Amino acid sequence: MSEKTMVPSRFIFCVMVISMFLLVVSSIFLLQFSNHSFIPRSVLELILVNNTSFYFKPNFKKEQSIPPSFPPEDLPIYAQRELICQVSNSSQNISFVGQQRQMACNPTQALLRVFMYDLPPEFHFGLLNWKGKVNQTWPDLDNPKQIPSYPGGLNLQHSVEYWLTLDLLSSNTAQVVRPCTAIRVHNSSLADVIFVPFFASVSYNRYSKLHENEKVSVNKVLQDRLVDFLMGQEEWKRSGGKDHLIIAHHPNSMLDARQKLGSAMFVLADFGRYRVELANIKKDIIAPYRHLLGTISRAESASYEQRPTLVYFQGAIYRKDGGAIRQELYYLLKDEKDVHFAFGSIKGNGINQASQGMASSKFCLNIAGDTPSSNRLFDAIVSHCVPVIISDEIELPFEDVLDYSEFCLFVRASDAVKKGYLLNLLLSIKQDKWTKMWEILKEIAHHFEYQYPSHPRDAVNLIWEEVAHKVSSMRFNLHRDHRYQLKL
Repeated sequence: MSEKTMVPSRFIFCVMVISMFLLVVSSIFLLQFSNHSFIPRSVLELILVNNTSFYFKPNFKKEQSIPPSFPPEDLPIYAQRELICQVSNSSQNISFVGQQRQMACNPTQALLRVFMYDLPPEFHFGLLNWKGKVNQTWPDLDNPKQIPSYPGGLNLQHSVEYWLTLDLLSSNTAQVVRPCTAIRVHNSSLADVIFVPFFASVSYNRYSKLHENEKVSVNKVLQDRLVDFLMGQEEWKRSGGKDHLIIAHHPNSMLDARQKLGSAMFVLADFGRYRVELANIKKDIIAPYRHLLGTISRAESASYEQRPTLVYFQGAIYRKDGGAIRQELYYLLKDEKDVHFAFGSIKGNGINQASQGMASSKFCLNIAGDTPSSNRLFDAIVSHCVPVIISDEIELPFEDVLDYSEFCLFVRASDAVKKGYLLNLLLSIKQDKWTKMWEILKEIAHHFEYQYPSHPRDAVNLIWEEVAHKVSSMRFNLHRDHRYQLKL
């Protein structure tokens, strides 16, 4: 082929390449900047969303600036779940019509998706004397002054229900910054677990006694109504209640309803007053008490030499059942050197005395009482006083995450009541070993803090993680139960 024929061919080829390049550039320009793109806007928005680029131009009309619900509720359930799984789990800064807002949480970020019943206030915050507006179910979290406080004193130790409910409510509020461990969803079919917002501990503490003209306590009435409500819900019928989460942290809460609701997942202090078929470690959650003593900071925590008391215990001494050991230990230890073993309560100056006593002691006894557990263990932890657990039947919170043997001593009850055994054991713990346990206590104490808003790895978040761990086996059992159920 001659050079004369090759030149036009090369020229035509170059023109074609340049033209294609200009066509691509102009197309991109039209996609990004034109109000009259040849691609329909709905398709363009879908392309942007699926690429997790949620930027919408300011010249969109106002009604188009509102994002669609996520996931779109008109999609089939299986498609909604699939869409959730496809979206990135990273945090998103979303811009609509030039206005930015930070999404505190969304379903793609959450470890656990929770559907919560909108029970009337008399089941939850109404028990704390909160009165909202007509038809208002929940306090306005945008105004912290509107959030009712939880009653103090011994009531506070069983306040788990309060903190978890507030955390769920705030998961849909962009103004509240909290970890995306659990988020509330409004479609129960998308939920991993169904949350029942009944303040059972408050109900028992405040409303279990009969008042004048009452034949049945408010506590019992609420439990009966709750059972009737749950049994009528499609969510309960669908799973037989196995995917429901009920908080009954006070050992005497839910006494009237627990038998009927025993298929649900309970959040408990221990299993001391439950039959094994109703509550067990396979399906239920052990949550820490909310400590009554203030948390000691690392800087203020006294070292080995600064703690003159070897062993500390202050509380009720004469108990029944498994707590009878307290009386035996009292007579063994009350006259020993560097031992404080005395009766005490939170009344008067009890809290301050216990705070000073634990903060100045090397070891703090946690002895079984009427039930295997008590808030005394968690008071010791936040006081950085090495706990000595004498409770053979105790179940401990977060034990799949925490190795308690690293910062606690465990003593069998049968050994503890042997003359000289306990003191000799504690005196054998040298300063370097004690200091190592003390350092770990300072590291893990934050896991036992209840607070609002919740913080990473605090008690609220670790409880949600424990629930998430149960979901897999719960779902496995549900699916097996459904093998021979014909779905039309």
